[in-house]
Amino acid sequence: MDTPDIDPGEQMHRLIQAIFAATFGGACTPSARVAVPSGHDGPEHGMHHGAHHGFTDAAAWAEVLDAPDRAAWQRPEEVVRALELEPTMRVADVGAGTGYFAVRLARAVPAGEVLATDVEPDMVRYLNERARREKLPNLRAVQSTATTSSLAAASFDRILVVHVWHHLDERERHARELAAALRPGGKLMIVDFSQAAHRGPPAHMRVPPEVVVAELASAGLSASVSPVALPDQYIVEARRGP
Repeated sequence: MDTPDIDPGEQMHRLIQAIFAATFGGACTPSARVAVPSGHDGPEHGMHHGAHHGFTDAAAWAEVLDAPDRAAWQRPEEVVRALELEPTMRVADVGAGTGYFAVRLARAVPAGEVLATDVEPDMVRYLNERARREKLPNLRAVQSTATTSSLAAASFDRILVVHVWHHLDERERHARELAAALRPGGKLMIVDFSQAAHRGPPAHMRVPPEVVVAELASAGLSASVSPVALPDQYIVEARRGP
C-alpha cells in the first residue's frame, strides 16, 4: 500500500479517524485531514462531507485498520469484556469500518446478532464478505445515513461506539438517538481518546470523559466512567433504565 512517509502509529490514527468520522458524515469536525491508501483523493481531502468520501478500497484500509499491532494499545479483548455480553444478545457496532470490533462481537454472541453500521457502501460490502469468509452468520453490515446511525428503537442490548464521539458536533442529539435504540436495561459504551493519550486527535478535539457522561445523562441514561483502563483511551458506560 502506497502511503505518505509518516510514522506508522500516526498513519494508523489518521486512517481510523477517516473511517469512523465518516460514520456521522456532516456532523464531523471539518478541519481533520487524513493520510490514505493509494487511489484516494489525498491528505488535502477534507472529511466533513462524510457520505461523499471515497473509501472505495476497503481491503487496502483493512491492512492498516486491522493490523496486529493495533491490539497493543486498543486492547480489544478488554473492551469486549467490558460490554458484559451474553450469548443471545443483539449488539450494534456504530462506525464499524472494516469490522475490527464487529467480528469480535459476533464471536462473543454466537446465538445473538451483531449489526454493524457504516456510511460507506464499500465498507459495508467488505464487512459482509468478511463475515461470510470468517463464518460469522450472526454478523450483518448495513449502510447508515450521513447524519444518523440508522438503529431501530428499542432493538439492542448493547451498543459500541469507538473513536467517533470526538468528531461529533451534535453529541447530545446522537446520545438521544443511541439511547432510544437500547432495549430496557441495555448498555451503551463509548470508547475515545483520553486527554493524556500519546496518540489520537489534537487536544482541542478531545472530549473529556466527564463531558461524555453528562451528554449521555442528558439523554436519560445512567452513565459513568468505566474502571477499565486502556493505555490511551477511556470507556464511558451508560445504561437505559428498566
